[in-house]
Amino acid sequence: MQVKVLQNHPGEGQFPTFPAGTPVTITGDECAEFLHWYPCEIDGHATYVPDTFLHNGALNRTYNPTELVQKAGDILTVNAIINAWLLATNATGQTGWIPAEICITP
Repeated sequence: MQVKVLQNHPGEGQFPTFPAGTPVTITGDECAEFLHWYPCEIDGHATYVPDTFLHNGALNRTYNPTELVQKAGDILTVNAIINAWLLATNATGQTGWIPAEICITP
């Protein structure tokens, strides 16, 4: 499925890919704006993680929290939809996260 980005999305920086089994420390309450996402620390990096990616305090799958930096009008290919966020790939082949609320099917 493809989507069109409706507004610029600046992202929150680049992160490494963390393998399954990497310990995760939850650092706060569930995000009020995006349910089932939690602020956390993974291998010294402050980020967010969806609860479905956790099991017994560790990642249950490989995870990269990098958000896509996109401009309004960009077209993305959606790889997965996780708790109101899209894991998508852009025209240059970069894969990352973007909020579903700022995208629409063209």
